[in-house]
Parts: sequence; structure tokens; C-alpha cells
Amino acid sequence: MILTVVSLAQDAASELLYPLIPILLTGVIGAAPVALGLIEGCAEAAAGFTKLFSGKASDRVGRKPFVVAGYSVAGIGKVFVVTATAWPLFFFGRVVDRIGKGLRSTPRDALIHDSVPQEHLGKAFGFHRAGDNLGAVIGPLLALGGLSLLNGDVRKVAMWALIPAAISAAFTFFVKDKTRAEIKIESSRPAAGRLPAPLKRAISILVLIQLTNIPDALLLLRLHDIGFSTRGVVLAYVLFSAVTVLFAFPAGYLADRFSPHVIYTIGLVAFAVAYFTLGYTQSHVIAACALAFYGIFPALTDGVGKAWIAGLSNKNERGKAQGIYQASMNFAVLGAGIWGGIMWSNGTHELPLIIAAIGALLGAFALIVENLRHRRQPA
Repeated sequence: MILTVVSLAQDAASELLYPLIPILLTGVIGAAPVALGLIEGCAEAAAGFTKLFSGKASDRVGRKPFVVAGYSVAGIGKVFVVTATAWPLFFFGRVVDRIGKGLRSTPRDALIHDSVPQEHLGKAFGFHRAGDNLGAVIGPLLALGGLSLLNGDVRKVAMWALIPAAISAAFTFFVKDKTRAEIKIESSRPAAGRLPAPLKRAISILVLIQLTNIPDALLLLRLHDIGFSTRGVVLAYVLFSAVTVLFAFPAGYLADRFSPHVIYTIGLVAFAVAYFTLGYTQSHVIAACALAFYGIFPALTDGVGKAWIAGLSNKNERGKAQGIYQASMNFAVLGAGIWGGIMWSNGTHELPLIIAAIGALLGAFALIVENLRHRRQPA
């Protein structure tokens, strides 16, 4: 429960800031859209490299040190982001912020896994995801209030993110790592040199799908391109996050009862529908509805994906498995951010969205095939 409160506060900070990032970077600082894709992709890659280290290390020394450090470092990164006057400093802040995410994410998720029975993994990760996204609703609402009170001053509003970030870091000291002694005992035993084959297969499929998932910041920039005001972009983002909150826990519950392949596939279909719509429409109402519908995608894939990987991992390699999975997903986001940002800067704003939608549909088909193959295997 404490972990969820910590994540809620950090997400309130991150998501207060996130819908303002495209406007802050391209409007206030004056960077080109390609910088947005590159910065977001590199920031996710930095998180990925850090996850490789933190997940495996937490199997040996415990989870809490990485959780405390991760949320604290993320707060420091946000200081640089909200005070940056040139894109290199902004870039540095985003990378530091994401390094903090990398330090905390896989140990935190392994700690969740440590704390619940195997048959309730989906619900546990779904509950945590719902808490995350409740913060993602609170944050943009605070941004909306700030934009009204401060006459649209994006930079001053962005600075509000430092308050919940500090609260989140402070609460990490109350996190209890009851499994630390057990982790040390388990990690002292010789570990298998390789991850189980089903785990590697699942990671490979999900990472290939992620290569078409361009950064969400470009979606927000798309709204701005078709005439949304700054407040309109933030409000649409609130709707997106609210939908994710509503669907996250039910998605985890259903993943426990049915195959995670099925739930993840439905999420990819929601992704494709939303991206196709955002790629073609100029209507503000339809675009806002599409972004809200897109909220189903992270609800049905983020927590479900982590629970899926957790269910396939060995007891003494939980952090390592989450680290490899989440790091690989971050590297895929880097690739998607680069190609998406380049196409966007060349003036083809619709085409990256259509390509991403097609990639999601192909991914959904691949998961259907994988699920059928899995069901045909002898128990």
C-alpha cells in the first residue's frame, strides 16, 4: 500500500509535467519536434540501462535502497527540466529523471511480486497501476488549475511538479522490505545462467511490438497541431489517465483468470483504433475521445505485461527478469522515438500514427498465434 502511495505522488508530479513537455520544449524553449522524439527516446533508453543494473542488484542486496534512491533521483531530474532555458539542459533533466525511474521500477515491481501469491499477480500489478494512474489524473488537474491561476505560464506551472515529487521521495523511507533476508539467502545460491525459454519468448514478442509505439508526447503534440490549446491538451490527457485508472485493476483481475495474452491483445487493438483515429481526424471532439480510448491500452498492457513476466520468472531472479524485460521495452521506445520524431519533423504527422497502428495490429495477431500455440502445448 505504501508503494502505491509513493507511486501515486510521483505520478502526480510526472503527469503534471508530462502534458506540458511538448509545449515547454518546442514552444517555450524553442527546440524542433525531432528533439522531442530524441529526448524522450534517449531518456527511456537511460531508464532501460539503469533497470538492467537495479533489477539484478536488488536480487542480491534487497529492494528498498533502490526504491529510495530512484524516487529521490527522479525529483532531482525534474528540477533541471522545469528550470531549463535550453534544450541540452532539458535533455539532461529528462535523462536524470528517467535514471531515477530505472533505479526504482524493477526493484519496486519485484517487491510487489515478493509480497503476493502467484495467483494474484495480475490483481496486485493492476492495483498498483491504478494507483499510478490516479496520480496521473491528479497531476494534469493540478496543471489545469495552475494554468488558470497563472495565466497560462507553462514554466511556472511545471514547477508545481516539484512538490509531489518531494512528497513521494519522503514516503519511500516508510517502505518495508520484509523479504530482504530471504532475498539474500536465495541470491547466495547458484542461479541459472539463462532465463527460462518461455520468459525469453514472451519478452521478445512484447519488445518487437513496442518498437512501433512512438512516445505519447508526440500524441499530445498532435493535439496541439490540430488546434488544441494548452489547457485542451492537458484536459484530454486527464481523460486518457482517468480511463486507465478505471480499467487497470479489472485488467489485472482478468489476466489472473484468463491468459495475459488475451488481455494484452485487446489492449493492442485499442491502441490501433486510437492511433488510426488520431492520424486521420481534425475534429477536436473525436481526437479527445480517441486519446481517452487510448487509455485502455496502458491499462491492459503495462501491469498485465509485468505480471506476465513475473509469472514466468524464477524466485531468485525476479529483479533480473523484470530488469531485462523493462529495459528491453525502454530500448524499443528509443527506437520508436527516433523514427517517430524524424518523420514528425519532416512534416508527416499522420503517417507515424498510422504506422504505429498497423504495428499494433500485427502485434495483436502475433499474440493470438502465440496464445494458440501455448494452449496446444501439453500441460
